[in-house]
Amino acid sequence: MATTKIIPGVLDLNSATSDKGLKMPSGTIFNRPTGVTGSMRNNTSESSNGGASAMEYYNGTEWQKISNDAPPVFMDYLVVAGGGTGGSYYNGNAGQEAGGGGAGGVRTSYGSISGGGCSAETILQIFPGTYTITVGAGGAVTNTEARSGNPSSIADATTTLVSCTGGGRGGGNRSSTHQVDSQGGGSGGGGGCVNLTGKAGTACEGFAGSNKTGSSGGAGGGAGEAPTSYNGGDGIEVSITGTATYYGGGGGGSDNAGVDVGTGGQGGGGAGNGGSATANTGGGSGGGTPGGVAASGGSGVVILRLPTSKYSGNTTGSPTVTTDGTDTILKFTGSGTYVHS
Repeated sequence: MATTKIIPGVLDLNSATSDKGLKMPSGTIFNRPTGVTGSMRNNTSESSNGGASAMEYYNGTEWQKISNDAPPVFMDYLVVAGGGTGGSYYNGNAGQEAGGGGAGGVRTSYGSISGGGCSAETILQIFPGTYTITVGAGGAVTNTEARSGNPSSIADATTTLVSCTGGGRGGGNRSSTHQVDSQGGGSGGGGGCVNLTGKAGTACEGFAGSNKTGSSGGAGGGAGEAPTSYNGGDGIEVSITGTATYYGGGGGGSDNAGVDVGTGGQGGGGAGNGGSATANTGGGSGGGTPGGVAASGGSGVVILRLPTSKYSGNTTGSPTVTTDGTDTILKFTGSGTYVHS
């Protein structure tokens, strides 16, 4: 019959005090013993539930942490940046046509597609903590010069988890001698005036703007497709709220003759010759009217979707909160936070 030896002074199983008795081996990741399946030890290089160490076991291949941390919650998202402004149209002379603004970048984990023709993004795994939501404003017009849109994002305490680029401005002119080139962005702005070329979109966020053609300015790229000549590119349709909605439409180009005025892309894009973009869609505005400037680009939006059973109800920034089936949806039209617990 096998015997078990207990060496006095090393292991005291009879102690009634809390600082003695059976204890696990303890050490760092650098002095782990040769693993034997089923072995257990305390790892002081790890942490669990706020503690300074964590237990681990050897599974036959490697050491694995035993954690009582809360498991992650899976959360879908839609992030849309602010759309770009269409170019200014200083006068009605030939060659002064203005390009449409590019749509704000669009990234989503919900459904099968994301912006720029890419597949849907990976769903987020969230843990207890504060998640900061930034909703980008649409590009404005400053001193008659168009501006690109502003980025939107989701971030935790240490990392930006998802971000999208603001839509590029359309090309145009702010005076008879001051031409303004289009810019790239989430989706690119359309070419206009003497700066004829549409600019690129950002990979997996949106498409490039189109070039100026004839008497019409180029159009802004959309999140879902490139523009067709002077018509803004469409955005992508996402049902994260429970209702299919387009986001990220490009702005249409302006035509100095008022004949070939570009349409705005589905998803809030404004039509050429001064068409406004729709707020909280990330749409680009249309090129400016003859003798005038364009409207501002459409503001962005951030939408979160997670199981209602895991929703904490703790937010700032006054998002619109709805439900769809077993999920809760938070629609942020302005910046704020979601605190997960």
